[in-house]
Amino acid sequence: MNVRRSAAALAAAAVIGAATPALAASPSPTPSVAIPDGLYGTADPTYDGVWRQSLALLAQDTAGVVPADRAVAWLTGQQCANGAFAAFRADPAKPCDAKLMVDTNSTAAAVQALTALGGHTARTGKAVTWLKSVQNADGGWGYNPGGPSDANSTAVVTGALVAAGERPEQVVKGGKSPYDALLTFALPCTGDGAGAFAYQPDKQGKLTANADATAAAVLGALGQPLNASPKKADATASGCAAPTTPEQAARNGARYLSTALAKDHHLVSALPGAENQPDYGNTADAVVALAAAGHTDEATAALRWLEANAPQWAAQSGPAAYAQLVLAAHATGTDPRAFGSTDLVRLLDATGPAPKQTATKKPEASDTSDDDGSSTTLWVTVGAVVLVVLVAAALFLARARRRQQP
Repeated sequence: MNVRRSAAALAAAAVIGAATPALAASPSPTPSVAIPDGLYGTADPTYDGVWRQSLALLAQDTAGVVPADRAVAWLTGQQCANGAFAAFRADPAKPCDAKLMVDTNSTAAAVQALTALGGHTARTGKAVTWLKSVQNADGGWGYNPGGPSDANSTAVVTGALVAAGERPEQVVKGGKSPYDALLTFALPCTGDGAGAFAYQPDKQGKLTANADATAAAVLGALGQPLNASPKKADATASGCAAPTTPEQAARNGARYLSTALAKDHHLVSALPGAENQPDYGNTADAVVALAAAGHTDEATAALRWLEANAPQWAAQSGPAAYAQLVLAAHATGTDPRAFGSTDLVRLLDATGPAPKQTATKKPEASDTSDDDGSSTTLWVTVGAVVLVVLVAAALFLARARRRQQP
């Protein structure tokens, strides 16, 4: 069963989730708080304000968009004095207190977004310091400080560390790093869910395969942030072996996701009392993980399914959903402005303040050179040589005429 849950359940269950699968086209409930100026989306931000803002800004950055100053200011204004972020602070002018539930996921997502935008080193440095201070003895993180480690939270924090220039293997607590923690969630290559990751062990210590946790943990084990770029196809990616290293665990997890996507090119969400249905958000996350792991063909096939089926889900779910699709497109080298027949960037931009600057299309490679400008240089050189020859010939002819004159 997928652990991606609604925003209200997310706050209680402490699970990383950008957007929930749309079950039907129904009107959004009236927000319990006023929507702040600068925030993306119109849904209640109580449980996902910082997360969706961070994803939106990160996705815009991958697409060459410069967001509005007030959109960035809203996110930076959510940070507490100790560096942490909560899911949402209705009154940023009020100092954070012990009653405010800060969390690792919001903090890690904000670090990744602000690092990508640049110019926020002091803020991201404080956030990273706070994340290190709440690391568990097993090397991982739970959603809330002091909570048991889970694969999703550990993965998104690992991505934040990498984005901020840290080396996760050197961020240790009790002699354990985030990579050590992620390995404890990796299933063996035999039995149900072979090669996958679990969200957490159950009370008996049993690990159960979870596609959402697997997509997150593959990125974490590879040391990749949420805006991962595509990796060259890996010839070793098809085999499953004992997950004794983060790299091997990531390969195993990618193989599990590839198998899960093989038939229909999408993952499913099973909800109590309801039939299985497509999980668009988890499929988008799986595309990013597969592309980062070098499973190019599988990632591309799932992306094509998303192009044909996910835009309506994103329209219902809001900016975080659009951001997930933009990040999936980015991970596969696809132009998010030509996502099937949908311009994801334009639609994402429309959910928040008008950007300061937005590119109209994906930058195209020059067709006048290889990848180093050598062809252009060659023609410039040839032209210069020809010019010198012509000038020399002209001088020679002029001198010859002068000699022939009486």
